[in-house]
Amino acid sequence: MLALILVESALETVPQGLWGHPAVRRHAERRRKAPGLTLLDRSYHHAAMKTLPQAPKRGRPDIVHFTLLEALGSPLNREGRLRVYVHTLRNQVVTVDPGTRLPRNYDRFVSLIEQLFELGRVPPTGPALLRLEPGTLPNLLREVRPTHTVAFTRRGTPRTLEEAVSRLSGEERPAVIIGGFPRGGFTEATVKAAQEAVCIDRETLETWTVASRVIYEYERATSLPRERIRG
Repeated sequence: MLALILVESALETVPQGLWGHPAVRRHAERRRKAPGLTLLDRSYHHAAMKTLPQAPKRGRPDIVHFTLLEALGSPLNREGRLRVYVHTLRNQVVTVDPGTRLPRNYDRFVSLIEQLFELGRVPPTGPALLRLEPGTLPNLLREVRPTHTVAFTRRGTPRTLEEAVSRLSGEERPAVIIGGFPRGGFTEATVKAAQEAVCIDRETLETWTVASRVIYEYERATSLPRERIRG
Protein backbone atom coordinates (compact mmCIF):
# COMPACT_ATOMS: atom_id res chain seq x y z
CA MET A 1 0.00 0.00 0.00
CA LEU A 2 1.57 3.27 -1.17
CA ALA A 3 0.75 6.55 0.58
CA LEU A 4 1.02 9.64 -1.62
CA ILE A 5 1.21 12.88 0.37
CA LEU A 6 1.08 16.31 -1.26
CA VAL A 7 2.88 18.53 1.21
CA GLU A 8 2.74 22.29 1.90
CA SER A 9 0.07 22.44 -0.78
CA ALA A 10 -1.11 25.80 -2.12
CA LEU A 11 -4.70 25.13 -1.08
CA GLU A 12 -6.48 27.53 1.29
CA THR A 13 -9.34 30.01 1.58
CA VAL A 14 -8.61 33.72 1.25
CA PRO A 15 -6.87 34.93 4.46
CA GLN A 16 -8.85 37.48 6.49
CA GLY A 17 -6.29 40.22 5.90
CA LEU A 18 -7.14 40.19 2.16
CA TRP A 19 -10.94 40.23 2.41
CA GLY A 20 -11.14 43.98 1.80
CA HIS A 21 -8.84 44.07 -1.23
CA PRO A 22 -10.68 45.16 -4.41
CA ALA A 23 -9.54 42.10 -6.39
CA VAL A 24 -10.80 39.77 -3.67
CA ARG A 25 -14.10 41.62 -3.27
CA ARG A 26 -14.80 41.65 -7.01
CA HIS A 27 -14.12 37.94 -7.36
CA ALA A 28 -16.26 37.09 -4.32
CA GLU A 29 -19.12 39.19 -5.64
CA ARG A 30 -19.01 37.41 -8.99
CA ARG A 31 -19.12 34.09 -7.13
CA ARG A 32 -21.89 35.39 -4.83
CA LYS A 33 -19.89 34.29 -1.81
CA ALA A 34 -18.25 35.92 1.18
CA PRO A 35 -14.51 36.50 0.53
CA GLY A 36 -13.54 34.15 3.37
CA LEU A 37 -15.46 31.28 1.75
CA THR A 38 -13.60 31.46 -1.56
CA LEU A 39 -10.33 29.73 -2.42
CA LEU A 40 -7.19 31.80 -2.71
CA ASP A 41 -6.30 31.66 -6.40
CA ARG A 42 -3.44 33.58 -8.00
CA SER A 43 -5.36 33.78 -11.28
CA TYR A 44 -7.82 36.14 -9.57
CA HIS A 45 -5.99 37.42 -6.50
CA HIS A 46 -2.49 38.13 -7.79
CA ALA A 47 -2.61 41.84 -6.91
CA ALA A 48 -3.90 41.11 -3.42
CA MET A 49 -1.28 38.43 -2.73
CA LYS A 50 1.79 40.66 -3.07
CA THR A 51 2.01 41.30 0.67
CA LEU A 52 1.32 37.73 1.79
CA PRO A 53 4.08 35.78 3.58
CA GLN A 54 5.40 32.96 1.36
CA ALA A 55 3.33 34.39 -1.51
CA PRO A 56 5.16 32.44 -4.29
CA LYS A 57 4.06 29.15 -2.70
CA ARG A 58 0.38 30.08 -2.31
CA GLY A 59 -2.82 30.37 -4.33
CA ARG A 60 -2.56 27.40 -6.73
CA PRO A 61 -5.51 25.02 -6.12
CA ASP A 62 -5.11 23.78 -9.71
CA ILE A 63 -1.96 21.89 -8.68
CA VAL A 64 -3.94 19.81 -6.21
CA HIS A 65 -6.74 19.34 -8.76
CA PHE A 66 -4.49 18.01 -11.55
CA THR A 67 -2.50 15.78 -9.20
CA LEU A 68 -5.54 14.22 -7.56
CA LEU A 69 -7.06 13.45 -10.96
CA GLU A 70 -3.84 11.65 -11.94
CA ALA A 71 -3.61 9.70 -8.70
CA LEU A 72 -7.26 8.71 -8.28
CA GLY A 73 -7.52 7.59 -11.90
CA SER A 74 -4.48 5.30 -11.70
CA PRO A 75 -4.70 1.50 -11.83
CA LEU A 76 -2.90 1.45 -8.46
CA ASN A 77 -5.78 3.34 -6.86
CA ARG A 78 -8.39 1.23 -8.65
CA GLU A 79 -6.76 -1.87 -7.15
CA GLY A 80 -7.05 -0.35 -3.67
CA ARG A 81 -3.28 -0.04 -3.22
CA LEU A 82 -3.01 3.75 -2.96
CA ARG A 83 -3.93 6.25 -0.27
CA VAL A 84 -3.80 9.98 -0.97
CA TYR A 85 -3.48 12.86 1.48
CA VAL A 86 -3.15 16.61 0.98
CA HIS A 87 -1.25 18.58 3.62
CA THR A 88 -1.58 22.34 3.19
CA LEU A 89 0.84 25.18 3.83
CA ARG A 90 -1.41 26.30 6.71
CA ASN A 91 -1.23 22.86 8.39
CA GLN A 92 -4.54 21.34 7.42
CA VAL A 93 -4.92 17.81 6.09
CA VAL A 94 -7.36 16.55 3.47
CA THR A 95 -7.94 12.80 3.61
CA VAL A 96 -9.13 11.51 0.24
CA ASP A 97 -11.27 8.38 0.01
CA PRO A 98 -9.93 6.11 -2.77
CA GLY A 99 -13.41 5.94 -4.32
CA THR A 100 -13.66 9.70 -4.77
CA ARG A 101 -14.46 10.83 -8.32
CA LEU A 102 -13.46 14.45 -8.56
CA PRO A 103 -14.97 16.85 -11.11
CA ARG A 104 -12.82 17.22 -14.22
CA ASN A 105 -14.02 20.79 -14.56
CA TYR A 106 -11.84 23.16 -12.53
CA ASP A 107 -14.66 25.52 -11.50
CA ARG A 108 -16.67 22.59 -10.13
CA PHE A 109 -13.59 21.36 -8.27
CA VAL A 110 -13.15 24.80 -6.69
CA SER A 111 -16.77 24.80 -5.52
CA LEU A 112 -16.30 21.34 -4.03
CA ILE A 113 -13.17 22.34 -2.12
CA GLU A 114 -14.81 25.54 -0.90
CA GLN A 115 -17.58 23.39 0.54
CA LEU A 116 -14.94 21.18 2.15
CA PHE A 117 -13.30 24.18 3.86
CA GLU A 118 -16.68 25.45 5.04
CA LEU A 119 -18.09 22.16 6.35
CA GLY A 120 -14.99 20.06 7.02
CA ARG A 121 -16.26 17.18 4.90
CA VAL A 122 -17.78 16.35 1.51
CA PRO A 123 -20.53 15.32 1.10
CA PRO A 124 -22.21 16.96 4.12
CA THR A 125 -24.00 13.74 5.08
CA GLY A 126 -23.26 10.04 4.67
CA PRO A 127 -19.78 8.56 4.20
CA ALA A 128 -17.17 11.30 3.73
CA LEU A 129 -15.20 11.22 0.47
CA LEU A 130 -13.08 14.20 1.53
CA ARG A 131 -12.31 15.18 5.12
CA LEU A 132 -10.51 18.35 6.26
CA GLU A 133 -8.87 18.51 9.69
CA PRO A 134 -6.10 20.54 11.33
CA GLY A 135 -2.83 18.64 11.19
CA THR A 136 0.92 18.90 10.71
CA LEU A 137 2.94 16.58 8.49
CA PRO A 138 4.59 14.79 11.46
CA ASN A 139 1.16 14.13 12.97
CA LEU A 140 -0.13 12.80 9.65
CA LEU A 141 2.85 10.46 9.31
CA ARG A 142 2.21 9.14 12.81
CA GLU A 143 -1.33 8.26 11.72
CA VAL A 144 -0.29 6.73 8.39
CA ARG A 145 2.60 4.81 10.02
CA PRO A 146 4.73 4.33 6.87
CA THR A 147 7.55 1.82 7.01
CA HIS A 148 9.72 4.13 4.86
CA THR A 149 9.17 7.71 3.68
CA VAL A 150 10.84 9.38 0.69
CA ALA A 151 10.65 13.10 -0.04
CA PHE A 152 11.19 14.10 -3.67
CA THR A 153 13.14 17.35 -3.70
CA ARG A 154 15.92 19.06 -5.63
CA ARG A 155 17.89 19.06 -2.35
CA GLY A 156 17.93 15.25 -2.22
CA THR A 157 20.43 12.61 -3.27
CA PRO A 158 20.46 12.25 -7.09
CA ARG A 159 18.84 8.97 -8.17
CA THR A 160 16.75 7.77 -11.06
CA LEU A 161 13.08 7.37 -10.27
CA GLU A 162 13.37 3.64 -10.95
CA GLU A 163 16.11 3.33 -8.32
CA ALA A 164 14.13 5.32 -5.76
CA VAL A 165 10.91 3.38 -6.26
CA SER A 166 12.57 -0.05 -6.31
CA ARG A 167 13.45 0.54 -2.65
CA LEU A 168 9.85 1.44 -1.86
CA SER A 169 8.41 -1.63 -3.57
CA GLY A 170 9.93 -3.86 -0.91
CA GLU A 171 8.29 -1.94 1.92
CA GLU A 172 4.96 -2.90 3.48
CA ARG A 173 3.65 0.67 3.83
CA PRO A 174 5.86 3.10 1.89
CA ALA A 175 5.06 6.81 1.65
CA VAL A 176 6.16 9.47 -0.81
CA ILE A 177 6.18 13.21 -0.16
CA ILE A 178 5.72 15.57 -3.11
CA GLY A 179 5.44 19.36 -2.95
CA GLY A 180 1.98 20.71 -3.73
CA PHE A 181 3.18 24.25 -4.44
CA PRO A 182 4.35 26.06 -7.61
CA ARG A 183 7.84 27.23 -6.63
CA GLY A 184 10.29 27.27 -3.76
CA GLY A 185 11.35 24.34 -1.61
CA PHE A 186 10.28 22.26 1.35
CA THR A 187 10.70 23.63 4.85
CA GLU A 188 13.36 22.00 7.01
CA ALA A 189 10.62 20.34 9.07
CA THR A 190 9.26 18.60 5.96
CA VAL A 191 12.67 17.31 4.88
CA LYS A 192 13.37 16.03 8.40
CA ALA A 193 10.04 14.18 8.47
CA ALA A 194 11.26 11.80 5.73
CA GLN A 195 13.81 9.03 6.11
CA GLU A 196 15.21 9.79 2.67
CA ALA A 197 15.33 12.78 0.30
CA VAL A 198 15.75 12.06 -3.41
CA CYS A 199 16.31 14.25 -6.48
CA ILE A 200 15.08 12.59 -9.69
CA ASP A 201 15.81 15.29 -12.27
CA ARG A 202 18.11 18.26 -12.85
CA GLU A 203 15.05 20.47 -13.40
CA THR A 204 12.03 21.14 -11.22
CA LEU A 205 9.14 19.01 -12.49
CA GLU A 206 5.43 19.73 -12.13
CA THR A 207 3.78 18.10 -9.11
CA TRP A 208 1.35 16.04 -11.19
CA THR A 209 4.20 14.83 -13.42
CA VAL A 210 6.17 13.53 -10.44
CA ALA A 211 3.08 11.96 -8.88
CA SER A 212 2.02 10.13 -12.03
CA ARG A 213 5.55 8.86 -12.72
CA VAL A 214 6.03 7.67 -9.13
CA ILE A 215 2.72 5.82 -9.22
CA TYR A 216 3.53 4.17 -12.54
CA GLU A 217 7.03 3.14 -11.46
CA TYR A 218 5.55 1.67 -8.27
CA GLU A 219 2.99 -0.24 -10.35
CA ARG A 220 5.81 -1.63 -12.50
CA ALA A 221 7.98 -2.51 -9.52
CA THR A 222 5.13 -4.45 -7.93
CA SER A 223 4.13 -6.15 -11.23
CA LEU A 224 0.68 -4.59 -11.24
CA PRO A 225 0.45 -4.03 -15.03
CA ARG A 226 1.11 -7.75 -15.60
CA GLU A 227 -1.48 -8.71 -12.99
CA ARG A 228 -4.15 -6.53 -14.58
CA ILE A 229 -3.47 -7.79 -18.12
CA ARG A 230 -3.75 -11.41 -16.96
CA GLY A 231 -6.99 -10.61 -15.18
